[in-house]
Amino acid sequence: MIEIKCPECESIGKMSLAQTMYEGPYRCWKCRSLYLIVLANNKLQSCKPLSEEELEAWQELNKMSRRDSGDD
Repeated sequence: MIEIKCPECESIGKMSLAQTMYEGPYRCWKCRSLYLIVLANNKLQSCKPLSEEELEAWQELNKMSRRDSGDD
């Protein structure tokens, strides 16, 4: 389990991943703040605030990327 401390409310959230790397959205379970996080080797490397509009754009870009690579 990877622990993620919310920069906004400082509550601890946990994630379990099948892979050791992840880049994507994370929403705090308590205050509902939204972040774009980067995990590498099961450690938090980056955590940047993310707006709902940025999340939608990120999801659309990710969807197009998966479709182009044949993963969808």
